[in-house]
Amino acid sequence: MLFRSPMARLRPGTVLGDGCKLGNFVETKNAVIGQGSKANHLAYIGDAVIGDDCKIQGSVYISDKTIIGNNVFIGPGSVITNDKYPPSGGDWSPVFVENDVVIGGNCTIIAGVILSQGCVIGAGSVVTKNIPSNEVWAGNPATFMMSRDEYENRRESHE
Repeated sequence: MLFRSPMARLRPGTVLGDGCKLGNFVETKNAVIGQGSKANHLAYIGDAVIGDDCKIQGSVYISDKTIIGNNVFIGPGSVITNDKYPPSGGDWSPVFVENDVVIGGNCTIIAGVILSQGCVIGAGSVVTKNIPSNEVWAGNPATFMMSRDEYENRRESHE
């Protein structure tokens, strides 16, 4: 079952998977959004591909040509850019977000980077280069903090 707020704006070419949920004032532009994925209020999703079971929090901006894998969490207020040297006039440098990535709130992901499988980006970070699999990075610019395993252990123990 699909839930789409009557306040959401879906431009032509948008494709929504089964069980997709879009909140108030979500706007899409020729986007493909996978089944079970959710985009909360005030999110903008450009000409992008979003995988299955993703959670996109409010006020997130996803630029054209971004490709996001499955089971990705994007925290509120995060921005994924596509233009390294604006204005490029459409010569985009897309961002690739692989499966099981967590992006904390208020992050900026600079054009052209790859967020590899299972990485975590701490809240408020600015990502300027590719992030390896299963690593946690944070800061401005983002730097390595710990492994994903250590992160999960800390999460579970509420450290």
